[in-house]
Amino acid sequence: MFLMNLLLLIIPILVAMAFLTLVERKMLGYMQLRKGPNIVGPYGLLQPFADAMKLFMKEPLKPLTSSISLFIIAPSLALTLAFTMWIPIPMPQPLINMNMGMLFILATSSLAVYTILWSGWASNSKYALFGALRAVAQTISYEVTLAIILLSVLLLSGSFTLSSLITTQQFTWLLLPTWPLAMMWFISTLAETNRAPFDLAEGESELVSGFNVEYAAGPFALFFMAEYTNIIMMNALTTTIFMGALLNPLDPEMFTFSFTLKTLLLTSIFLWIRASYPRFRYDQLMHLLWKNFLPLTLALCMWHISLPVIMACIPPLT
Repeated sequence: MFLMNLLLLIIPILVAMAFLTLVERKMLGYMQLRKGPNIVGPYGLLQPFADAMKLFMKEPLKPLTSSISLFIIAPSLALTLAFTMWIPIPMPQPLINMNMGMLFILATSSLAVYTILWSGWASNSKYALFGALRAVAQTISYEVTLAIILLSVLLLSGSFTLSSLITTQQFTWLLLPTWPLAMMWFISTLAETNRAPFDLAEGESELVSGFNVEYAAGPFALFFMAEYTNIIMMNALTTTIFMGALLNPLDPEMFTFSFTLKTLLLTSIFLWIRASYPRFRYDQLMHLLWKNFLPLTLALCMWHISLPVIMACIPPLT
């Protein structure tokens, strides 16, 4: 039974990830006044399957000087961790209802750093290593703000469980009272998933594709799949934290429809940002986090901690 539930979770995620690649290429195409994929199947709908067949039927490359075990493990582990993070997401019911669901997602996303580091180091290529080191520094740095923002939100909701976080938003989204945190969270998820304008780990203009430069065929496709799965997962998590169900979270059909719609909207904004903004310099990336986001998130976190104490000290009106 658990295996069946696991398959029912993974297969829709795989299909959504495959068609996200098509949606991205279509959106970028229309924003650049061109069509995008429109040859394979009606309106290009079979393009994701054609891409998958092409990548997985090609011969994978294994550089002679690479560390073969880590070189093979890294892409497989990346996709495994991307799927694992979906386990506590309530859609409307989670696969496993964890008491510490938020901490599980934060810890699992931190492990994704190892896949990038292993792939860059095991490739034995200086370009791959530079990309891996930049990606590790970027990911670890932005996880600091993600953790502090999560702490602030959890102080407001009073629970680490994602399901209870949704039920606390019956009358208003947490997006409204915590909008500065929500904006910083959204920008940090862009950096966490290595998306433009923070795609410095894959900086084609200076790193020849970065940490995955020595990968081809199936292993490269696994990295690609892990990245797009993480994009959908981060937007689903943003929806759960800041845009939970209004009015009746117990109606599963209405909840699933609104959850999917909001996740699609946030994912479309990810694609829109890629089409609109140029890539940051690396010093600008770090300056944004350590000089802007970190002091502001710490100040807002202290405000949320002190607010109940302040309210308790105010005498009641008579």
